[in-house]
Amino acid sequence: MTLLDQYRQRRQALKLTQQALADRTGMLRQQYQRLERGGNPRLDTLELAADGLNARLMLIPLEKWHAVQALLKGGGEEATGLDADPWQGLLGEDDQDGD
Repeated sequence: MTLLDQYRQRRQALKLTQQALADRTGMLRQQYQRLERGGNPRLDTLELAADGLNARLMLIPLEKWHAVQALLKGGGEEATGLDADPWQGLLGEDDQDGD
């Protein structure tokens, strides 16, 4: 599933039309429509649309990607192969609090 498919799926799950999403973000409907159709949106446009969908963009390391996908689909620890805290180390952070 592509990122643009995820935008469409999330919008539909929230029962928003393209116009409603555009209104929430201050975008033009045509601008959002191009995003879903596979245009070449700028990063700030992707972030703005994600905000309108109550979502965030995130880079996920490939070694964690399949496990995160399984977790999002409702798989438990055994299905994902992740530890009890699947997000630990996702951003390359160590176990220490703070910086």
